[in-house]
Amino acid sequence: MYRLSRLRYIFPLGLFISLFLDGSLSSVWAKFFFSYPYSMMSELVLLWLVLSYYFEEGIEIPLIPFAVFAGIVFDVYFTGILGLDIFLYPLIVELTKILSRYFDQSFLTVIMIFFIDIVVFVTLTYWAYSLVGITHMNVGDYLVYTLAPTLALNLVYFVILYWPIQMIYTWALKQRKS
Repeated sequence: MYRLSRLRYIFPLGLFISLFLDGSLSSVWAKFFFSYPYSMMSELVLLWLVLSYYFEEGIEIPLIPFAVFAGIVFDVYFTGILGLDIFLYPLIVELTKILSRYFDQSFLTVIMIFFIDIVVFVTLTYWAYSLVGITHMNVGDYLVYTLAPTLALNLVYFVILYWPIQMIYTWALKQRKS
């Protein structure tokens, strides 16, 4: 059904826009996002992937291949090498699928699952970077100076973008129901 719906255009376009905005917002607002000792990571790609899972309504968007592709593009464009995002984006999509089995879909449960997704994503990134020696931050500093601001930023994104994205999906799926 994905091939026959408007989502075949809307979903990749939204994914591209979220990739573009993640980098652009981080660049434009770098003094706000990365003012010592605080560091916030904009995760609009994760927001788009998670909300797409909830709003697809049986269309079954191939989220894992798109998540891998988004990870490749993000890693190569922003870091110059294949890194963590190629693995973490699909992992977070799977985590969302697993967690959604246990909860009914409502705004509060979706924001709770997104909260968990961000915590897992940022914590795995921190852990991997600590393991290879890229970061030397202790766990307490990580929780206060990186995880908390990142959660705050991305939960604000979620609250602001939840209904507009839902309206886009409703519009895209309306054709199918007619």
